[in-house]
Amino acid sequence: MDALVIGGGPAGLMAAEELARAGRRVLLCDGKPSLGRKLLMAGKSGLNLTKDEPLSGFMAHYGEAADWLLPMLAEFGPEAVQDWSRALGQPVFTGTSGRVFPIAMKASPLLRAWLARLNALGVEVRTRWRWEGFEGRALRFRTPDGPVELTPAVTVLALGGASWSRLGSDGAWAEWLAARGAGIAPFRPANMGFLVDWSPHMARHFGSPVKGCALMAGDRRERGEFVISARGIEGGGVYALSRLLREGAPLTLDLLPDLSTQDLATRIAKLRAGESIANRLRKVGLSPAAAALVQEFARPLPQGEALARLLKALAVPLAGPRPLDEAISTAGGITRDSLTGDLELRALPGIFACGEMLDWEAPTGGYLLTACLATGRHAGRAAARAPGSPKAGCAG
Repeated sequence: MDALVIGGGPAGLMAAEELARAGRRVLLCDGKPSLGRKLLMAGKSGLNLTKDEPLSGFMAHYGEAADWLLPMLAEFGPEAVQDWSRALGQPVFTGTSGRVFPIAMKASPLLRAWLARLNALGVEVRTRWRWEGFEGRALRFRTPDGPVELTPAVTVLALGGASWSRLGSDGAWAEWLAARGAGIAPFRPANMGFLVDWSPHMARHFGSPVKGCALMAGDRRERGEFVISARGIEGGGVYALSRLLREGAPLTLDLLPDLSTQDLATRIAKLRAGESIANRLRKVGLSPAAAALVQEFARPLPQGEALARLLKALAVPLAGPRPLDEAISTAGGITRDSLTGDLELRALPGIFACGEMLDWEAPTGGYLLTACLATGRHAGRAAARAPGSPKAGCAG
């Protein structure tokens, strides 16, 4: 073994494959009993691999990190991800929204094929090996057989962010890297739900989706859907705006985005006087869940054109984001200026980092997974080019 990869998620698996293809003898370690646990969780409702759109539009979803990630995603972007899946025997299809999925939908067939390919390349895997920091120049692990210290030639860290700790990414590594001189931006939840203080009347709508609406925050407007839960709201439409909402932008809903305010006012004017509020909202085209939101946040309900304006911009008061560990992903992590262009830690020559450990964020919809794969590939290739003597790794 002269190359070590810590973390068995998509970024780590990609780094291990690139190292092995370059002729390195690779050891891949993960603290959990099996690899790819967060990937498998993401695929339970359909594994969204990437988004089929031009690179310029794709990159717009990475905010200020776009120029940093562009070289990596230009080499391994949406088209390359689709080709990669096909090469693993998993053909893909593109949905009406442009999102790309394996035809099998689940992550497990893809992961099995990938692990088989890594095995054929000679990658050795150790599970239940938890990295616990440094011991001098060595990396220290807790394993089922007792403590182990390793001093590989090169190391790629792919330990994830700080959410879903039960699946393996708890952010504990941040303290150890900071102690060795790496810059670490504080972790913040990303792609998360938001808390709402519901009245008891909303209980019967918990679990109900609100579809076909537009969500607005700041200067962003996103068509999508979300789910009313016992603690608030969550789902793709909310996640797309989660950064703006986290930073304090108010959320408003256009519950009938295919109608103009005037067309909606005309429809409202045709309703019979004296009808119940529930019937009036149903007849203008709202689902029971959407109508419940209107009655929750707009009492007393206005009439005529004022009602039309309300339905086109319903304010939803939020009580803050869901906790960090419940977020799909996290912002924060190793800062850009702590890394070389090869994703090598400036303070720790021979140690590279990739995936959600890096300080970038992106919405769900294929953007997260594509960037994890691309940064893992980039770090693995760079580590494979690094000097091969054991002294090159784990310094600090």
